[in-house]
Amino acid sequence: MPGCLMAALRHNRPTILVYGGTIQAGIRHVDCPALGYKKGDTVNIADAFESFGAYKTGQISDEERFDVVRHACPGAGACGGMYTANTMSSVLEVLGMSLPYSASIPAVYPEKAQECFRAAKYMKNLLAKDIKPRDIVTRKAIENAITVVNIIGGSTNAVLHLLAIARSGDIPLTVDDFQTISDRTPYLADLKPSGRFVMEDLHKAGGIPALLKYLLNHTNLIDGSQLTVTGRTLAENLEDVEELKFGEGEQQVVMPIDRPIKPTGHLTILRGNLAPGSAVAKLTGKEGLGTAKCFDAEADFYPALERGEIKAGQVVIFRYQGPKGSPGMPEMLGPTGAIMGAGLGNSTCLITDGRFSGASRGFIIGHVTPEAHLGGPIALVEDGDKITVDAHKRTIDWQVSEEVQAARQTAFASRGPRPFTVKRGVLLRYARDVAPASEGAYCD
Repeated sequence: MPGCLMAALRHNRPTILVYGGTIQAGIRHVDCPALGYKKGDTVNIADAFESFGAYKTGQISDEERFDVVRHACPGAGACGGMYTANTMSSVLEVLGMSLPYSASIPAVYPEKAQECFRAAKYMKNLLAKDIKPRDIVTRKAIENAITVVNIIGGSTNAVLHLLAIARSGDIPLTVDDFQTISDRTPYLADLKPSGRFVMEDLHKAGGIPALLKYLLNHTNLIDGSQLTVTGRTLAENLEDVEELKFGEGEQQVVMPIDRPIKPTGHLTILRGNLAPGSAVAKLTGKEGLGTAKCFDAEADFYPALERGEIKAGQVVIFRYQGPKGSPGMPEMLGPTGAIMGAGLGNSTCLITDGRFSGASRGFIIGHVTPEAHLGGPIALVEDGDKITVDAHKRTIDWQVSEEVQAARQTAFASRGPRPFTVKRGVLLRYARDVAPASEGAYCD
């Protein structure tokens, strides 16, 4: 979706984006008491990844793990929580580049096929009126999207994607804009990975239109004057929409503005001597001091977990996962899921110059810049070093002396430039030219 929107903005021809739709939740067929689940509870893709850690640490049986893996994905559609796909589909709808309800209609619902037919009608109108993507995707529209990402507890990948999208539309945007908006925006939606519900539940509650209608009526967080692919403004699209209802017997997916899950957004931009450029975190007030355990490749992590080397109080560092180092910033759902499943999610921190899946949860910090491949401080950390994260000051610091840092930097530089992991083709050109994560990892 981000790539399609970036192309639309660069070419600036009339465009409507149609999201393929979210998957429905699966159903557990056996009890899983060790993890607090019972037969009949819902299950999704994130549970499948977390079951690995639980299985490898002896918390669940073969039968319990097989039940999760077998039933986590019951049909077509993108991962069902407020993970990256559903975050970005919500972004598209709020930006005005997709039709109302596009973000939340499940892939297998008849309404999704109907949306495809309706798109043709609106595309004809866009052509007739010569309404182009750059007429729709404005700075105000992007601010609306960032606001909703914080309200729904969306993926950290939205930071990367929106930075790149804004650049494609020649719209000024920095990582600090995300912090500014997060500071004034409450976190309201009880959606997975941290909450109870999935995107299908939000659709049944009224979808993104009902949420936007509530926000327009009761806050000043959303600018309803922005143009959309319907040819009407965001507010005009919502004229006949019922806003969210609260109270006994009503939807429980989204909390009212006076009872937020968190009074400010969940996305936090951190800086410090471990991330002089910036880092992006999902934080809910967690902070503290931990001991580094470093991995230069994801494959080395899983045997260490099985051997019991990952312990409470550690800061697990995955490096050489950045735009240049990997290349392409692979997501860390495997490690974060395994850590959560092993019961370490609330007592360990994971830091990477790569990125996370939207399904990742726990104490996670990604997009660290400068990345390890460029000799950023994250490349110089050694096992046993102390790392401090302060959520309130928004700092991430490496507790070694400047003399030690300088000595390690000299040793790193003496080894010469680290070779790319790819030797030819498109990926080599990407690795050579790609911008830092703090700028959206664009490549143009």
